[in-house]
Amino acid sequence: MGFFSDYFQHRRDCRFKQQERRDRIRALTAYHGAFTAADRKTVARPIEDLVADVHSGAVSPLDVLRTYGKVALKAHVRTNCVTEVMLPSAEAWLRDGAINLRGPLAGVPVSLKDTVAVGGYDTTVGYSSFVGNKTPDDGPMTRLLKDAGAVPYVKTNMPITLLSFESTNDVWGRCTNPHNPDYSPGGSTGGEAALLALGGRIGIGSDVAGSVRAPAHFSGCYSLRCSTGRWPKIGICTSMPGQEGVPAVYSPMARTLGDLTYFTRAVVGMQPWKYDYTVHPLPWRPEVEREYANKEVLRVGVLRTDGVVDPSPACARALETAAEALREQGHEVVDISSAGSGAPPDMYEALRLASLLLNADGCQMFETFMRPGEWNDAGAAQMVRLARLWAPVRYVYYLWVKYVRRDDVWAGLVRDWRAKTVLENWYLVKQREAYRSKWFDWWDGRGLDVLLTPPNATPAVPHDGMRDAVSSCGYTFLFNLLDYTAGVLPVTHVDKARDRLPATFRLGPLNGVARGAYKLYDADRMHGLPVGVQVVGRRLEEEKVLAVMKRLEDALGDDKYELLDLAVLD
Repeated sequence: MGFFSDYFQHRRDCRFKQQERRDRIRALTAYHGAFTAADRKTVARPIEDLVADVHSGAVSPLDVLRTYGKVALKAHVRTNCVTEVMLPSAEAWLRDGAINLRGPLAGVPVSLKDTVAVGGYDTTVGYSSFVGNKTPDDGPMTRLLKDAGAVPYVKTNMPITLLSFESTNDVWGRCTNPHNPDYSPGGSTGGEAALLALGGRIGIGSDVAGSVRAPAHFSGCYSLRCSTGRWPKIGICTSMPGQEGVPAVYSPMARTLGDLTYFTRAVVGMQPWKYDYTVHPLPWRPEVEREYANKEVLRVGVLRTDGVVDPSPACARALETAAEALREQGHEVVDISSAGSGAPPDMYEALRLASLLLNADGCQMFETFMRPGEWNDAGAAQMVRLARLWAPVRYVYYLWVKYVRRDDVWAGLVRDWRAKTVLENWYLVKQREAYRSKWFDWWDGRGLDVLLTPPNATPAVPHDGMRDAVSSCGYTFLFNLLDYTAGVLPVTHVDKARDRLPATFRLGPLNGVARGAYKLYDADRMHGLPVGVQVVGRRLEEEKVLAVMKRLEDALGDDKYELLDLAVLD
């Protein structure tokens, strides 16, 4: 009886949450009209200016909220990006003084990944078993935001398990890419990216393998992966509590680079270590920001491949566009080979280590929250199937891949894909620390200011594409393993004429990771999707990375990425 009762409860809970969302949206009559001239003016203003207007009394924070509430509901119709609709509560918080309207984010609406705890609202993480888990009080991250003056107004969609570059689950449904509904907006912070690309302002997501950076690349917005201890992370719900092999971080996202920088600066300026014991007492360092904003010649290393999956033509073109823009400004742009003398430490080793550390439990924890009949992400489901294989069968599969397919890359990933003993996990952590030490020495030896890399081998994946591309995450996952600060900014769009694969291209010779990624690459179908680049610093270098992102965007000049216009929502 337990199996069937859990299954039917799963169905009931999913129907309940979706009906609750529909009812909440239907009741918000003040948010359903067309955009006014005042709305367009509000959306066009940087948040720094909005804050100044709220401080001076030139604008009402309630009017700002209603503008962005309207944006969110229209974006939701287009992409299914919103989970919890908190607009009535947000209005009440503004009226009763729960929001500090003298703070550095006064009156600025902020969207939150569904995993962030807000008092009175569920934090489902896409699991039906989490429906009804609301707490009466805000988590520390939400308290900090309200004290800073920000107004939480919606929560956004993500994948069940949080281990995907897609954003789909049974509770809330599938989130789609704002540029093309056949494609993913990214994951696991995909709903956030879809909303920001369509006119949202600032948001917060989490990142354990690229989960704020891949969505920025897929959907066309901006994000910063902070190092551990720089951004608060307490007061959340997760699919993998206790996982510390590759620690997850919470980090900012925004529609524009200026807003991303101001938002990051404001939150760090709130002394988040007074709200969250995991945050280092490290104030914002304006002198570092100024140093890299004004340094005459930056030394930029360009990573053109990780040696596992070469970037697709669209991603290689975006990278070269960015590199050339910096070169034309007089900066020293150095190609970083993935092989040969002077190359960085083996990046395939990073992918293998990070994958085994992240899933050292054999994919068991995220499954404990699932109910019978609950849909699982295609990529996560594949990881589960491999982890559950009887050990002799997995070993035979490994031998076939290595010696018959002659694919050392895929073979090395599948050989030990199972739950680890404590001793085995400790050995993996030991290897992680040795690998970080190699990168520390390599970077010192090359004298780089930042690295410039693709955020992913391909643009956005089609729905359920993670079944094939589940392991194609090395360009972001590497920097989670190293705990380096990394930001993503959009540069261009896929062009079906310029970004085709050569006529001689064949899938057959590729390793299993690359083959999975390139099975999905189609420049004709992907035409118009955003393509970004990743700017990488070392640990706790948020000020530097944001400053260099600004230098890069300025260098692009007239070739700077054009954001989606509000007109697409009319």
